[in-house]
Amino acid sequence: MKIAIASDHAGYRLKENLIPYLRELGHQVEDLGTYSEDSVDYPDFAARVARKVMSGTCDRGLLICGTGIGMSIAANKYKGVRAALCLFPEMAELARKHNDANVLVLAGRLTGFELAHWIVKTFFETEFEGGRHGRRVEKIERNPLEETGGTS
Repeated sequence: MKIAIASDHAGYRLKENLIPYLRELGHQVEDLGTYSEDSVDYPDFAARVARKVMSGTCDRGLLICGTGIGMSIAANKYKGVRAALCLFPEMAELARKHNDANVLVLAGRLTGFELAHWIVKTFFETEFEGGRHGRRVEKIERNPLEETGGTS
């Protein structure tokens, strides 16, 4: 699997720890930055990963910021991106099984390396169940403005 990965400054150390781990698991990794702990704006890095996933250039994505909240909000603005902030392996499993999440988001300031490895392994090894969950994902992908005639 080809995975696009990026972080802001708060997630940099965790990103650097996860890249070799992802390669150990047999994945190709495209590192889209940041490349230091110097302050950067997380939406720029969320956009890089989201565009790779949207275009199909990468199969899935992984984003890391301090809490994971900002990256989640920013990435989910992109059509076809279903970014899930996962703090535990169980969240990662259900995000894949039930929501077909294609971008994992981690909290760099709240998640230790060992827990992050467990979450990452679970996320990238779990398959989407489909069935009734497929119907729900289709509803997520619809543009609500199109259904309401362009008004909210």
